[in-house]
Amino acid sequence: MSDSLAAKPFPRGAVIAAGVMVMLSLAAASLARFTGIGRDEPVAAATLASRTVQFSDRTDGAVIVTDAVNGHEVAVLAPGTNGFVRGVMRGLARNRRLAGVGDAPPFQIIQRVDGRLDLVDPSTGRDIALDAFGHTQVEAFAVLLNAKE
Repeated sequence: MSDSLAAKPFPRGAVIAAGVMVMLSLAAASLARFTGIGRDEPVAAATLASRTVQFSDRTDGAVIVTDAVNGHEVAVLAPGTNGFVRGVMRGLARNRRLAGVGDAPPFQIIQRVDGRLDLVDPSTGRDIALDAFGHTQVEAFAVLLNAKE
């Protein structure tokens, strides 16, 4: 039985058709990627509340969160606490180093009308939808947004 299968070659037309389909798929994906045709960009909901903040390290390992508009201290993140906030900020600091941007430009914490909370780095254009990480992590930044000086 295996001899009869070995004697029959695979149909040449099927191989050519499969190759053409692969090439057309790659061409369509490349066209969409480089031209934006067919791309559906999500539209950001209107802003309900926002705060422009700066993060700075203290020598004892604490992180100071300052309102960039009025210069008042918003929060002090003690060493060993707020791991999610520290992790996100390390990632954004890395993006800034790669882009050649210093630590001076502030970040924005934005509460959207639809309930989402975003962390935006205007200097690099990075926008992080914090809701993707769960309620507990959203709350870590919501506290900074709503904190009194």
